[in-house]
Amino acid sequence: MARIYNFSAGPSTMPEAVLLKAQQEMLDWQGSGMSVMEMSHRGKHFMAIAEAMKNDLIELLAIPANYKVLFLQGGATAQFAMIPQNILNGKTSACYVNTGAWSTSAIKEAGKYCQVKTVASSEDSKFTAIPAVEQWLIDPDAAYLHYTSNETIHGVEFNDVPAVGELPLVCDMSSNILSRPVDVSRYGIIYAGTQKNMGPSGVTVVIVRDDLVGLAPKSVPSVFNYEQQAKSDSMLNTPATYNWYLLGLVLQWLKGEGGVAAIEQRNIHKANKLYQAIDQSSLYSNPVSKDCRSRMNIPFVLADASLDKEFLSLAAQNGLTTLAGHRSVGGMRASIYNAMPEAGVDALIAFMAEFERTH
Repeated sequence: MARIYNFSAGPSTMPEAVLLKAQQEMLDWQGSGMSVMEMSHRGKHFMAIAEAMKNDLIELLAIPANYKVLFLQGGATAQFAMIPQNILNGKTSACYVNTGAWSTSAIKEAGKYCQVKTVASSEDSKFTAIPAVEQWLIDPDAAYLHYTSNETIHGVEFNDVPAVGELPLVCDMSSNILSRPVDVSRYGIIYAGTQKNMGPSGVTVVIVRDDLVGLAPKSVPSVFNYEQQAKSDSMLNTPATYNWYLLGLVLQWLKGEGGVAAIEQRNIHKANKLYQAIDQSSLYSNPVSKDCRSRMNIPFVLADASLDKEFLSLAAQNGLTTLAGHRSVGGMRASIYNAMPEAGVDALIAFMAEFERTH
């Protein structure tokens, strides 16, 4: 069967070149006589893979020397709890911006450890906009300020880094990391699950500034403690070794494609094409304010919702899959991360036009 165009929000499509490379090395990684998934995580072969992977990420994101780079487990969801456990530093409150479902989840989890101050929310707009930073009610005495840079479900994305004064800025970049350049030095913590732009699920990248490491109380278990994880090179427990390897292959692929700046231009082009097709249509519409539309996750609805099932069925027959919107919002959603080729976007646009013509 020919490969389809997979518009899943995550786990998402992988670069075909990466899958082929992994296939070639499945039984014998570079003459070692064994698969990566069979290697000791402390052996010389895997240590070389891990070091290259880490260095490539540092290079691609231009991560400054005063940051620790961790590769953990539990997804971004685990970080919702680990962040307050690690950096409250005796303070009792933290500021959160609520721009969608993942922000809401982060707020709920953090509330188990501190008083959450929701400094801004777009819930009244059904998460189709981002409140102006000038309107945020920031508490300068809070431990940090947290926001989600891209909401996969609602298709809302920040285009700029919010200025929050002296508070450490913490950001969930799970669904747009490596899709555009980012000034890491403006953040206290950046974290991201890998299953969107970096590889398969199973690894969570955490980039944490040195001054925020070592603040966790003794009651925090070692495996949840940034300082302990940094001291052990993220290997307090056996890591998801094969997933680290695949993450490394994706980073190598991205470097070969010209890096983050180059992929951003490709992402802008893909997103603009699809939004233009939606905006010029009388059948499809996108509910998000134009100043914060996501480049990664593009939701759209049909004017006649009774056509949804037929749209999805015919799309699948044409090799365009996983286009159903999240169950909480309905409609459609096309996730077009780094690895989605422009040909996939073109095929979706052509299908949408033909479906509209016949309906």
